[in-house]
Amino acid sequence: MKDKNFTGIPKELQPWEGFSRDTQTVKISVDKRRYGKSVTIIEGIDPKAENIQEIAKTLKKKVASGGGTVKDGRIIELQGDHRETVKKHLEEMGFRTEVV
Repeated sequence: MKDKNFTGIPKELQPWEGFSRDTQTVKISVDKRRYGKSVTIIEGIDPKAENIQEIAKTLKKKVASGGGTVKDGRIIELQGDHRETVKKHLEEMGFRTEVV
């Protein structure tokens, strides 16, 4: 519920702030595409509670990936095999991760 202040309560005092990241498990996997290219797939982030576009943009910068996209508004795809790096950065953001 980022940037959705419909109660008038200051952001610091909102009780739901931060709960969604602890309760959801993000799955990280790698898929082989044409010509032997690898794609890191990140799924399980709730698009209603998080800005998935901003998370994808941040992860692209952190792993120095030239390409990446958000599919169906809920799956992040990054070019290359970045499982361990993505896992580390998502855990720093507060998500529980699982490498598949």
